[in-house]
Amino acid sequence: MFRISQFMQEIARPTPPGPRRSPPGPVVIWNLVRRCNLTCKHCYSISADKDFAGELSTSEVFKVMDDLKAFRVPVLILSGGEPLMRPDIFDIGRRAKQMGFYVGLSSNGTLITEDNIGQLADVGFDYVGVSLDGIEATHDTFRRKAGAFRESLHGIRLCREAGIKAGVRFTLTQDNAHDLPELLQLTADEGIDKFYLSHLNYAGRGNKNRAHDAMQETTRRAMDLLFAAAWQSVMDGQGREFVTGNNDADGVYLLFWVRRHFPHLEDHIHAKLANWGGNSSGVNVANIDNLGEVHPDTFWWHYPLGNVRNRPFSEIWQDTSDPLMAGLKAQPRRIKGRCGGCAYFDICGGNTRVRALQLTGDPWQEDPACYLSDTEIGFESPAERVKLTPYVKLHSA
Repeated sequence: MFRISQFMQEIARPTPPGPRRSPPGPVVIWNLVRRCNLTCKHCYSISADKDFAGELSTSEVFKVMDDLKAFRVPVLILSGGEPLMRPDIFDIGRRAKQMGFYVGLSSNGTLITEDNIGQLADVGFDYVGVSLDGIEATHDTFRRKAGAFRESLHGIRLCREAGIKAGVRFTLTQDNAHDLPELLQLTADEGIDKFYLSHLNYAGRGNKNRAHDAMQETTRRAMDLLFAAAWQSVMDGQGREFVTGNNDADGVYLLFWVRRHFPHLEDHIHAKLANWGGNSSGVNVANIDNLGEVHPDTFWWHYPLGNVRNRPFSEIWQDTSDPLMAGLKAQPRRIKGRCGGCAYFDICGGNTRVRALQLTGDPWQEDPACYLSDTEIGFESPAERVKLTPYVKLHSA
């Protein structure tokens, strides 16, 4: 995750650079249930409104949580499907809070109602993220349900009124980019705490719809809008958060923005961005799916590393005998093509590996969704692109 607002704060009030800090354990995004009341176009878990066999029981979830706590996992993001369709979600959330985790809930928002907002507040979720794919007509088309937008927005408002920090998640594609300005204005008008823009990643239904991925100029315009909104929020003292995910080239593009607007801070921000370091799938971000399979992140569902029913998460996560995990944990990662030869590799870290795999069959190839030109990242001509030798060959999942 790229926290734009933190870097905007750094521009406004620079702080001395320090050593790169790593969290004690990975953030775990946990798809507790695959069932969902919606069938969204870009769903990476390909959820549906039916029960899926073999999902972890409450007692199994609690046992895994004990291991995660001992492994010093700081954050649990409870997701789905739609996590509110799991009958024990409040029991799980309550226990996670009691154990000292930072606990987020990732919901489509339509099931947050007057009937359960009290339970949500009682659990004490640190954050509730609700997906909006645009303004009403666009959102309802993406969610394949008339009225979904109004229900989701109502859920966000209920959270706000109950004192629960809530935010909007937006997956950028060519089909909804036109709604971004209005959606940013909506979040400002509603006093919504956080805005998260996710670049389309090639997994699940998102993989099937990748032809609709936002193209280079569309992405750049979207990032310009986000940077402007985040900077204005800092200037106004609003404290709203703006973050992005699934395209670590955003960090490099922010450096270019700083170069234009605050050239005297370019070196300073570059150092801060290098401390961030870009993509951390398989290192600081982990996923457990509804069946207990562990993955490098939520977009690697086709690549299981092991199952928490058979082996503790803490052991699975540290095992670098798996070639993918060895490659992801390498410092620095050995990436081919223009990513490997990029002048800003220290910021981006090679970007998202799953997209490279989906389009080339090789997870160590250049990320096809980088929206920066060859010239911008240090190549005078395509012939200058650095071609690295293959690093590892993955087993077939």
